[in-house]
Amino acid sequence: MLGVIVRAALRPGIANPCRLLKAVTQIPERSLVHQEGLPNLPVPLLKQTCERYLAALEPIVSDEELEHTRILIQEFLKGGVGERLQKGLERRARKTDNWLSEWWMQSAYLDCRMPVAVYTSTGVALPRMHFEDRQGQMRFAAKLIAGVLDFKRMVDTETLPVQYLNGKPLCMDQYYQILSTCRIPGPKRDTVVHYSQEERHPPRHITVVHNFQFFVLDVYNSDGTPLTVDQLTMQLEKIWNSSLQTNKEPIGILTSQHRNTWGKAYNNLIKDRTNKESVRAIQKSIFTVCLDAPMLRVSDDMYLSRVAAQMLHGGGTRWNSGNRWFDKTLQFIIGEDGTCGLVYEHAPAEGPPIVFLIDHVVKYMQRAEMVRSPMVPLPMPQKLRFNITPEIKRDIEKAKQNMNIMVQDLDVKVLTFSHFGRNLPKQHKLSPDAFVQMALQLAYFRMYDLCCPTYESATLRMFKYGRTEAIRSTTVDSLRFVQAMQDPSKQNTERLALLQKAVQTHKENTHNAIHGQAIDRHLLGLKMQSIEDLTSMPEIFMDTSYAVAHHFNLYTSQVGSKTDCVMCFGPMVPDGYGVCYNPMDEHINIAITAFNSCEDTNAANFAQTVKKALLDMRALVTETAATRQ
Repeated sequence: MLGVIVRAALRPGIANPCRLLKAVTQIPERSLVHQEGLPNLPVPLLKQTCERYLAALEPIVSDEELEHTRILIQEFLKGGVGERLQKGLERRARKTDNWLSEWWMQSAYLDCRMPVAVYTSTGVALPRMHFEDRQGQMRFAAKLIAGVLDFKRMVDTETLPVQYLNGKPLCMDQYYQILSTCRIPGPKRDTVVHYSQEERHPPRHITVVHNFQFFVLDVYNSDGTPLTVDQLTMQLEKIWNSSLQTNKEPIGILTSQHRNTWGKAYNNLIKDRTNKESVRAIQKSIFTVCLDAPMLRVSDDMYLSRVAAQMLHGGGTRWNSGNRWFDKTLQFIIGEDGTCGLVYEHAPAEGPPIVFLIDHVVKYMQRAEMVRSPMVPLPMPQKLRFNITPEIKRDIEKAKQNMNIMVQDLDVKVLTFSHFGRNLPKQHKLSPDAFVQMALQLAYFRMYDLCCPTYESATLRMFKYGRTEAIRSTTVDSLRFVQAMQDPSKQNTERLALLQKAVQTHKENTHNAIHGQAIDRHLLGLKMQSIEDLTSMPEIFMDTSYAVAHHFNLYTSQVGSKTDCVMCFGPMVPDGYGVCYNPMDEHINIAITAFNSCEDTNAANFAQTVKKALLDMRALVTETAATRQ
C-alpha cells in the first residue's frame, strides 16, 4: 500500500528550492505534452563518482582521513562490491521511470522523524501588505484564494506553460502535486496522499483556520465556476465572526511534533469519528488559509526576520503556531497586521512550482477587479469539530511545550543586501549564483578559519520525475580563493584569477548536477541498493569521511522569483546554517537560520560577514577591472 501511495505522490509532481545553470524559459503550450519523451535519470559511471567523491573530500577532511578513504574506494572498486551494487542500480534504472525518486522521497522525507516545522518545511515571506485591519485582511485573503484557484484552473486543464532549460523541456509533473495533497503521519514512516487523483469527486473546498478553529470553505459554485472575490470576502467574514473565541484548544499544534510522537497522537485522535471526519476534511482540502492574529511590532530592519520566523513556525503558542496544520502541503498565511506569506510541507514538492505559483498569484492580484455582486446567498462555511479527550489534551500540552522550545531555539536573520544584485557579477562575466556561493564560502572561512561541507540544491527536472541533486560548493578552488582573500601577501590580480577559477569550477559542478552526473544521489543509490540486497554495508559508507561529507554546515539554495520575496528553511545540522537567497537585478534577499542552542553559530553575525564578503568581492572585481583598463 505504501508503495502505491508513494508512487501516486511521486507521479504528479516533484521539485526543489533549486538553482539552475541558466534562466528557465517558459513557453505557453500544454504542460504535459513533452512528459513521455523526457529521458530517464542516468546512473553515473562508478569510477567517475568515486573520483569526484575524493575530489569533494579534499578541502573538508584531513590528509590522513583522505588517504584512508582512498584505500576504501580502491577496495570498493576492485573487490567487486561496487560493481555488484552498480549493476543492481542499472537494473533498477531499466525497470523504473526514475531509479531515485521513491528512495529519495523515503530517505529524505517520509522516513525522517524530526518535526516538519522548522526542520524540513520551507517558509516564504512576502513584502508587507498595506492593510492594517480585518476588512483589508479579508479582502486580501479573498483575492489570494482567487489567484490560487486560477493557478488550479491551469493545472486542471493542463495549460501551464512548459519550462525549458538550455532548450530542453523540464519535467512539469511536480506542478500537479502541490494542491489537494497532505502528509499523513505514521509511527515509523509517513505517507503522502494526493486526493484529487484518487477520487471521482476531487476536492472543491479549502480549509480556513482562525483563532485555532478550522472551517471548510467551498470555493466553487454548483455550476463549477469559482467563487468571486466578493463572495469569498463574504464567506471569510462569516468565518471570522463565528471564531472570535480565543480560548479554543489549538488542535493544529499536534502536527508540529516529532513524527513518531505525532503518529501515535494521530492514531489516538482519529479513533473518534467526529475527529476523523474533521481531520480528513483538512487533509483533502485544496489548500489551507491561515488568518493570523497580529504579532508584536518590531523595527523595520527586524520586520522581515520576524515574518520569516512566523512563516516557519507561527511565533509560538502565544501567537500563531496553533493556527496551522503543518502536514498540509500548502498553507497561505495572512496576518491582520499585513504580514503574509506561506509555508509548505516539503515531501511532495520543492521550490519551482511554489515560486511559479507565488509569481502567478501576485500578478493575478494586481489585475483590476471585475466587480460582480453575488446574487445568491451562500451557505455558512462548516466549522470542523474536535472532541478533546484528556489524553488528546495532554498531547496538545506536550506539543505546545515542544513548539515553544523550537521557536526559542530558531535564530532567523533576513538580510536585504541592497548594494548590488545579479547584474554586477553578470557585468564581469561571472555566474551570479556562483558569486553568491563564493561569498558564503568566504564568510564561513572568515568566521571559523576553515571550510565546511556545503550543499546547494540543483534540479534534476531534465529527467522524468526528477527531484534534486547536490552541488557541493566547497572545492579545492573555492578553498584557494578564500585563503588568498585572507592572505595579505596576495595581489588582487591573483585573487581575482582564483575567484574566476572557483566560479568556473562551481559552474561545471552545477552542469554535472543538473545533467545527473553529480555524486550524492549516486552514492545514496549505491547505499540503498546495498540495503535492498540485504548485504553488509560497504565500508565507504561507514567511513568518517562519509559522515563528515554529509554533515552540511552550510545548507543553501537559490530560489529565483520575480516577486520580491524571501524563502527560508532551518539548518540541516545542529551546528550549521540554512541559507536561502533570491538574487534580484539590483539587490539580494538572503534568509539565514541557525540554532540558538549551538554556541558556535549566530545568524546575525553570519549575515554581517556575508554582507562584508559580498562587498569585498565587488571591490575585488571592480577595482581590478579598473586597474587593468
